[in-house]
Amino acid sequence: MNFFFLQVDSNRLADSLNAATGGGSANSSMNLFDLLTKGGVLMIPLAILLALAIFVFFERFIAIRKASRVDENFMNIIRDHVVSGNVSAARSLSKNTSNPVARMIDKGLQRIGKSIDTIEKSMENVGKLEIYQMEKNLSILSLVYGIAPMFGFLGTIFGMLQLFYGIGSSGEFTPASIANGIYTKMITSAAGLIIGLLAYVAYNFLNTQINKMINKMEGASAEFIDILQEPTR
Repeated sequence: MNFFFLQVDSNRLADSLNAATGGGSANSSMNLFDLLTKGGVLMIPLAILLALAIFVFFERFIAIRKASRVDENFMNIIRDHVVSGNVSAARSLSKNTSNPVARMIDKGLQRIGKSIDTIEKSMENVGKLEIYQMEKNLSILSLVYGIAPMFGFLGTIFGMLQLFYGIGSSGEFTPASIANGIYTKMITSAAGLIIGLLAYVAYNFLNTQINKMINKMEGASAEFIDILQEPTR
């Protein structure tokens, strides 16, 4: 007899769990996509923000990495040409080298014969343009890490509204009646925070790479000015 009642209670418990989770066997095999779809319509803008952040990161990473490829012997060759008076060979080398350092040095070579201040100012202007090109679209990443958590917070509000609406319309406070609201609240909040964190890390990583390139440009500029002040052979 006791075994019979235990079996009946177990069946009731299983039915309650199935009702709360929307079907036991189907829910146990829920994949990540199914889980994310329970976050509601706000997952669409969050997915767009994630795709935008990924695209901008890889596009900028490739561009900055390409710009950072500077031959270690580049300035030594420039030095040899300038000191020997062969400015045309130095300009030919800088024109055929595609990176910010070479373009900045080429501008300095064009201004040879003018005052050092004029040469420095010309190279500085080119350097600012090159930095601007490297920083292009980074503001998109800062926008993503700023507003993605806000969308998550908005999802929390929608989830709570959905929760209270379900309770008010059904008049029941059961796991089944609150499950959808909790899903919307938790999934959108987690997704917004994760996307914002990834965008923040990507933004700071790219800024670090740009700062390294700026240091290279400043070093090359100072070395070039020193070269101009050396006596010719």
